[in-house]
Amino acid sequence: MARETVDRVIIERIGFTPLKGGRHTTHDLVDLSADGPVGDRVFCLVDRSRGRVLRTVENPSLLRACARWQAGVLSVNLPGSVDLPAQAVEGVPSASGEMLEVEYWGRAATVQRCSGPWAEAYSRYLGYDVVLCRSANAGEVVYGASVTIVTVASMRLLSRRLGREVDSARFRSTFLVDTGDSTSHVEDSWVGQHLRVGEATLRVKGVVPRCAVIELNPVTGRNDAQLLRALSGYRQSRGEIGFGVDAVVTAAGRVRTGDQVVLGKA
Repeated sequence: MARETVDRVIIERIGFTPLKGGRHTTHDLVDLSADGPVGDRVFCLVDRSRGRVLRTVENPSLLRACARWQAGVLSVNLPGSVDLPAQAVEGVPSASGEMLEVEYWGRAATVQRCSGPWAEAYSRYLGYDVVLCRSANAGEVVYGASVTIVTVASMRLLSRRLGREVDSARFRSTFLVDTGDSTSHVEDSWVGQHLRVGEATLRVKGVVPRCAVIELNPVTGRNDAQLLRALSGYRQSRGEIGFGVDAVVTAAGRVRTGDQVVLGKA
């Protein structure tokens, strides 16, 4: 494998959200199963009138809401506005038995509607009717592979080119990896290779194509950075703008912040 000499490659940040489109929050650890990070994008919101999963880029206010999924309890904090008070919604999502065939970025997905207070709360928050659902099959409402990785070196280069600090949370990656003095985008050379990450092993599939969601502030949801334009100057290939890589889990295990990443280990 093509690689550089790196003294210490470590996990700098672990991030995910139990509710697709919600704020990507930092975690001390994550358990990786064959299906990906346990607890990541377990639920999604569906617009029944259009028959499709909500897209963050069309619903940036989703980023202002924080969700937690622990011991079977889903807790969501919805921020307030001039016309709507803040609200905390918590409970155990129960299966309603109703299966929905929905569209997710051009492909069909089967989800099950969940009973509980979230549909009413999110419908009021967003201003139109939505329902909380859970995927019938793991990964159906995940774009690309289940694990994504960006590196500190690549983030530094993007920040320099943009002329301002860029928060890696904009890219909603599972792992932010510090590769020491490696050149930016060294992760491109990992495609097709294995990574030992903490107790787990990944196989890197490819470079991740990016959309306008990275231009949304990961906390406020405001469109406040022209990242696609900045990236197009040096990361565009065959009409796609790539940044970071995605991967599948080949050996399950726990990963903690500060764990080493060993390149080329199956």
